[in-house]
Amino acid sequence: MGEAPVIVAARRTPIGTAAHAFKAVTADRLAAPVLGALARDVAFLGAPIEDVVLGNCMGPGGNLARVSALGAGLGEAVPGVTVDRQCGSGLAAILMAGQAIRGEEMELVIAGGAESASTAPLRAHRGPAGEPAVPYERAPFTPEGHPDPDMGAAAEALAGACGVDRDRQDRYACESHAKAVAAREAGRFEEEIVPIEGRAQDQRPRLLRQASLSRLPAAFVHGGSVTAGNSSPISDGAAAVVLVSERLRAAAGVPGLRLRAGVVVGCDPALPGWGPVPAVRRLLGRTGVSMERIAAVEIVEAFAAQTLAVTDALGLDPLGADRDRVCADGGALALGHPWGATGAVVVTRLFTRLVRSGASPGTLGLATAAVGGGLGVAALFEVV
Repeated sequence: MGEAPVIVAARRTPIGTAAHAFKAVTADRLAAPVLGALARDVAFLGAPIEDVVLGNCMGPGGNLARVSALGAGLGEAVPGVTVDRQCGSGLAAILMAGQAIRGEEMELVIAGGAESASTAPLRAHRGPAGEPAVPYERAPFTPEGHPDPDMGAAAEALAGACGVDRDRQDRYACESHAKAVAAREAGRFEEEIVPIEGRAQDQRPRLLRQASLSRLPAAFVHGGSVTAGNSSPISDGAAAVVLVSERLRAAAGVPGLRLRAGVVVGCDPALPGWGPVPAVRRLLGRTGVSMERIAAVEIVEAFAAQTLAVTDALGLDPLGADRDRVCADGGALALGHPWGATGAVVVTRLFTRLVRSGASPGTLGLATAAVGGGLGVAALFEVV
């Protein structure tokens, strides 16, 4: 097997709330500008792009990765493959690309994800002959006879099982927005963002007051603690990274993020938000790395309840000692949660936090996401 793959470039679109900023922009038109920017970023390497791997959940099909690659002008010789691990799709795509490089089948691959909830097609089951089709909002995550809760109800169940109360959820949501606003004002998003239709800033982040959040009603379960204010919004966006062989990176003399290892696991589908816990534990056990050694953690903030349940279990305190370690510039609660892309958004954020900021070689970063149906995905990166 070859050496571990290295990320040498990372980009994303601004993230828009569904039916707002990018309401008419299809998933391939979100992804193509990101792919094009990355191709320009690494043109100096003088190596061909050998594949594009993109995650997507709700798009129209037709191999989004290939459509986006052609739309980006990468050329007819660049193929493409689209993967679906739901909210973990963008990170799963990066792991798949890394496997191709580690196996010495390829030397330069672009991987990430894209989602346009605004333009996602309506879905329907065919009815019997002569009867109308029956629309449905999402495909099942499990077969009949297994738990298959909606994500909001699942977050509520996880909050109850793990003792995450309403006050902490609202505090965490306020913190996520405050950190994202501070990062935006300090220009920490600028180098990673590729403008879309003239927009170069995320739509959602804003300063919130916990007193205002506390007045919001439960959104999914009567009398519950999960609200619209402490949940991520449905969003549109794309993100991707360039992975190369260590040989190619070293020859160019550029810094990067080495993909040390990645893990995907299953868990109880009744509590899908728990997935990052067994994923991270297996990842750390496999690599022999302790949580104390990891300088930067990016978790997909689908819900404040879910994020806090996971960080509690992993021994992290994002409202205290680990505030600047976990989602230091805000996460999906503030930025938005474009399902198929969000796993690549967190890796792009790690690249900015560690490589663009000039972190020293050997610094470790962790990216993780929960997945509908009861999965967890996690990856460990190291600055080189």
